[in-house]
Amino acid sequence: MPRPDRRQLITDAALELAAAGGTHAITHLAVDRHLDLPKGSTSYYFRTREDLIAATADRLLIRSRAAFERDLAIGDASPDRVIRDYMTTLLTERRTDALARQALLLDAALPTETGDILARCLFSTDAAIALMTGRGSTDPQADADRLITLLEGAVFAVTHGLHRKSDADHIAEFIGNLIAPLFAENRTPAP
Repeated sequence: MPRPDRRQLITDAALELAAAGGTHAITHLAVDRHLDLPKGSTSYYFRTREDLIAATADRLLIRSRAAFERDLAIGDASPDRVIRDYMTTLLTERRTDALARQALLLDAALPTETGDILARCLFSTDAAIALMTGRGSTDPQADADRLITLLEGAVFAVTHGLHRKSDADHIAEFIGNLIAPLFAENRTPAP
């Protein structure tokens, strides 16, 4: 088996640190310690903290796209099932990713470009627009925005809100019930 890329190991560790301790937990030294690397190893690959955070955001985008592609590969699953399964996986098996993203987004010093990557890394606006277009929406952009906003709220509810102690079955039921009205056969798009 090939040896994992050191940059990938470092950015994965940064995600774990952010999920556990917030954005300020990500330092070069903290990553070195977390991975039991010699001091200075992380700074060899990422000279500045800004570089490390940007690479971590890119890594999260890659992980999220891969997870979404796996869920799409299921085949004939309905859109609501794909969304429910993706969200359940995100909020259970990939909970670290969700928590890290939230922590990173709260960094007031976050560069705009990195913030833009983080803002779109869990949910694809293009995929949501295509979904809404395929469902006959008269305003697919607005309906896609509503869907993503709803899902963003669900992420917060399960990671920090009323549903934070939920198990996978409860999360799947919660998400399924939350999005069901969007996928009802006779649904009229919101004004």
